[in-house]
Amino acid sequence: MARRSWLHTGVLIALLGGLATGLVLWKHASVRAAEAASASQPEPAESVVAATAVEREHGRSTTAIGTVVALRSVTLRNELAGTVHGVKLTPGEVVEAGTVLVQLDISVESAELKAQEAQATLAQSMLERMQRLSHSQFASQADLDRTRAERDVALAQIARAKAVIARKTIRAPFRARVGIADVHPGQFLSEGTLLTTLQGVDEAAYVDFAVAQQVGRELRPGEEVEIVAANGDAPIRAKIVAIDARVDPATRNATARARIADAAGAPAPGASVRVRVPVGDPRLAVAVPLSAIRKGPAGDQVFVLATAADGRTRAQERAVRVEALLEREAVIESGLAAGEKVAASGSFKLRDGALVALSEGAPARAGQP
Repeated sequence: MARRSWLHTGVLIALLGGLATGLVLWKHASVRAAEAASASQPEPAESVVAATAVEREHGRSTTAIGTVVALRSVTLRNELAGTVHGVKLTPGEVVEAGTVLVQLDISVESAELKAQEAQATLAQSMLERMQRLSHSQFASQADLDRTRAERDVALAQIARAKAVIARKTIRAPFRARVGIADVHPGQFLSEGTLLTTLQGVDEAAYVDFAVAQQVGRELRPGEEVEIVAANGDAPIRAKIVAIDARVDPATRNATARARIADAAGAPAPGASVRVRVPVGDPRLAVAVPLSAIRKGPAGDQVFVLATAADGRTRAQERAVRVEALLEREAVIESGLAAGEKVAASGSFKLRDGALVALSEGAPARAGQP
């Protein structure tokens, strides 16, 4: 019985070994068949749209932070203390030059003015009478001079009273937009109280910005800069009108002022903007569409489309140095030559050495929509 059991076990082991060997041979044959089928299939090609790198004139620039400034701007304060009699300070309202904004109580000054006008009228009458007596030799020259001086003093008192009334009547010095105010009738204002701010409503506006002293040394009045608002609108052109005569000793920056000819499209006074300032003379540079630039671990790169040794177009990964990013283009400082073709659309599918198929409509040139 033991011998028969060992015989059955040996037969079973032999059957299992034969089955395993068969499976190994079948798997090996399947792999070889798959490799043969793969070798017979054509290499897949990635479809991309090409663009030709072009040479164009490019001016280098630097970016500074600027502040929009109205041509005319004042902080309104009262010169004399007094009680508020009338107020016309509506925030955001545009007022014309000469408009009464705050009227302090002038009842005492008005009464004094009437008394002084009466005194001046009497002094004028006395002077005329004294002049007639002087012609008739009935009055001395000293009496005439004294009477004339009294008349002049009375007129000066009238002028003084009118000046005090004018200083208690606060008017808009120019056409302006009223800022936020907290002034009410009956309120007592001590001398120099802040009333509101007035921003001039003009056709133009200023932008003040600071640049490094090396850049400021090259700036000249009349040069153009670009103003970029925070809302992302199209850049606004402005011209430099002044450069500060001194450099800030703390920051080593020079302050410049540019003028925006059309203030209608400019941000409100006090707003922060970016200013693109030209640096040096324009020079020739290579430009490609923005979509051709890929970000990699080592920096910016493009896929150059070139004919390989097998005669087919393949992608070559190439590192480039981007000098500036414009609205539609990227200006390349180094790594690419004018006339070379790059993948402008579909480059995210590419790898170094990948076979490329150009789609219809290629090649496009940099700068085309």
